[in-house]
Amino acid sequence: MDKKIISGSFWLSFGSIFSRVLGVVYLIPWLAMIGSPQHQTVAQALFNTAYTPYALFIALGTAGFPSAIARRVAFFNGEDSFQNSKHIAVAGFGFMVASGVICGALLYGLAPVLAANSPVSSVANATTAIRCLVPAIVILPSMSILRGWFQGNGDLKPFGISQLWEQFIRILVILGGTYLLIEVWHQSYVQAVFISVAAAFVGAVGSYLYLLGHLWRQRGTYRQLAAKSQAGKQHAAGQLLKMIGYESIPFVIVGSGITLSQLVDQLFFKQIMQGMLHQTAAMTQYVFTIFSANPNKITTVIVSLAMAVAETSLPLLAGKLADIQRNRPQISALLTNNFQLLTFVLLPLVILVSVFAYPTYGIFFNFDGAGATYLVANVWQSLVLGLALDLLTVLQALRMSKKATTYLLTGLGIKIVLQLPFVYAFQGYGALLTTGIAFGWITLVSWRLIRRSYAVRLSAIGPIARLNLIFAVVATVLVDGCQWAFGHLFFTSKLLAMGYVGVLGLVTLGIYILLANRLGVAQLIFKRPIKLALRR
Repeated sequence: MDKKIISGSFWLSFGSIFSRVLGVVYLIPWLAMIGSPQHQTVAQALFNTAYTPYALFIALGTAGFPSAIARRVAFFNGEDSFQNSKHIAVAGFGFMVASGVICGALLYGLAPVLAANSPVSSVANATTAIRCLVPAIVILPSMSILRGWFQGNGDLKPFGISQLWEQFIRILVILGGTYLLIEVWHQSYVQAVFISVAAAFVGAVGSYLYLLGHLWRQRGTYRQLAAKSQAGKQHAAGQLLKMIGYESIPFVIVGSGITLSQLVDQLFFKQIMQGMLHQTAAMTQYVFTIFSANPNKITTVIVSLAMAVAETSLPLLAGKLADIQRNRPQISALLTNNFQLLTFVLLPLVILVSVFAYPTYGIFFNFDGAGATYLVANVWQSLVLGLALDLLTVLQALRMSKKATTYLLTGLGIKIVLQLPFVYAFQGYGALLTTGIAFGWITLVSWRLIRRSYAVRLSAIGPIARLNLIFAVVATVLVDGCQWAFGHLFFTSKLLAMGYVGVLGLVTLGIYILLANRLGVAQLIFKRPIKLALRR
């Protein structure tokens, strides 16, 4: 594989995954400062209520433009037409500035409606929390074009590092602002939620400044590319933007799939719980927090890992599509390796989080049996989400974007239809079941299409499934045995639980690697035992 692709994939994956890990770890000190479990539940509900529409508006505000700009810049650079690359990037930047302002205004105006239909006890507080994200919405679309520019020029390191800067600065503001408001100025924890939500803007500014600095440092390189640029036809910016917009629609729909699913839960759950089941606002908020707001912070790492595996394969697949008939065996081999790697990474992670659910939930939130049970349900649902997103991404890479979009929209339709009866019958578990069924259907039909088109066999992941079945039994016996014998000693504080999960988690992970080597799965995927790969 090309070294540039390896380096770029590393920085993209590292930036995406590590920023999400940071986004989970900071919860421990933040929730400790928020106070009692009741205050933590309210804070998490407010936070999640604001961030779900925010994520959707970010997707709408960028509309897949960064990736489309990156593809177009790479295309023009391949033709030695750097002037066209610069032309389309500048036009795209201006368009995204306008898009950010429009989306910010829409989010500000819709905030009361979104808050009124969300499962929170205070609509006024939820409205304020949503509006605190408007400044971030305004600047993020134009910042995303800078990332697309670097991606198109094959310079992926600033893309990944800017994600880390954005998250790191955001977390510093969250923790520092919360400490000052609660511990020093003795303000309400709700005020701390507002400053924590608004921290997204400060993080975005920090990332923006880093990208602009890198752009300035590269100005000499860009001058050289411009001097060597062929004096070809100058494409009209308006025509290019229209074409890019058309190309971007499937990407933004697929990229928003999980967020749209979460928004369905957010907007329908309250109506069913309070309007039909006659639950109190406090109970509705509590159930929403433990089935959605809290577990999503942990399971997002699993989903982002799936996306990283999918995106790593995209450059390799793209290079084979110029001559599909001749390269069909290689494409089939790449797809097989993609699915093997995905299941090899995701299955043990899901198993580990499941067996450590109670202490893991306690470390980040509080030792709550109901919360831990919902975490188990969520983590298995995240496996389905990860598989579905990987397959949809592969379909897009294989130039089947219309099929991917149709499958996703049909899946969301299934979720909406099932939402009322399932939530009415099973409350929070019903919402999780509808998501699992919807994305399970997407997984099945996407897999069937890929299998028929490129002869990818399900038997290819058979050895990995057997490995994880054995690992699930071993991990369950080991961890449940230790929790039965020593759990009461370690689950009295977050620090002790963290040590318990850390040590026993490394032991079980070592067992997985040992089993993978012994059963030949590591050799199947990596062509060598994992221990040898680590030594080298």
